[in-house]
Amino acid sequence: MENQGTTEPLPHMPVYYVDLPDALNLPPVSSGAAPPPPYTPAPKAMPMPAQPADCPPGLEYLTQIDQILVHQSVNILEIFTGWEMSNVYTVKDRMGQKVFVAIEEDNILSMQACGPARPFTIHLYDNMGKEVLTLTRPLRCTSCCFPCCLQELEVQSPPGTPIGYVVQNWHPILPKFTILNEWRNPQLKIKGPFCNCQCIPDVTFEVKSLDEHSVVGHISRQWSGIIQEVLTDANNFGISFPVDLDVKIKAVMMGACFLIDFMFFEKNKKKDD
Repeated sequence: MENQGTTEPLPHMPVYYVDLPDALNLPPVSSGAAPPPPYTPAPKAMPMPAQPADCPPGLEYLTQIDQILVHQSVNILEIFTGWEMSNVYTVKDRMGQKVFVAIEEDNILSMQACGPARPFTIHLYDNMGKEVLTLTRPLRCTSCCFPCCLQELEVQSPPGTPIGYVVQNWHPILPKFTILNEWRNPQLKIKGPFCNCQCIPDVTFEVKSLDEHSVVGHISRQWSGIIQEVLTDANNFGISFPVDLDVKIKAVMMGACFLIDFMFFEKNKKKDD
């Protein structure tokens, strides 16, 4: 039986020393496989702006810009069938980077019965797919002969929390609106052109101070080309405002753009027929 309490001494092993610089210069040992590609760090995503005080979540990006572009998508089914379909918009910054996507809720009955005068709810989503804004317009008469039934739009952010309103002001000739804050206090005025907006290719609505002496921004409808103008009611808009304007009022101005589109630039297909 072996004695497990004793161990045999290890034989003397020679020790070799390698000079470090020479070791670093040794050629790599070839294993027959291709060497791995060099490490390339992934591109960094654009950092989310810090959320300022009193800024609804999801609207941080609006704090850093003074202009946005609104592009309405062309619906092929609407072109071929003539049926009114839900509007879809892409909101971009001046560099063409997508900021929000706006999607109108489906309501087939009101779309076909009321056309552009229909009530609507539009949801705006950020690039992460989170809803950050909700725009709602109730059904109102569009005739200037009924000043008690003027148009109104409510802007919510986050959804369910009103942050402002766009209210139409009665005028026999000019399109006029007032932008209100969440407490329905007037903040800005919007004044449109004298003639029918559909007869001019590029149309600008001026955003003015309450006394209407100074212009602080614009909502401009831009010519989309003869093919798109004739076959569709898809429109392009540009919105400009001071970069230091309250972010909630910027969002309400964006809501005013959608209301103006429905009131003046959406085609009534029943009348066209």
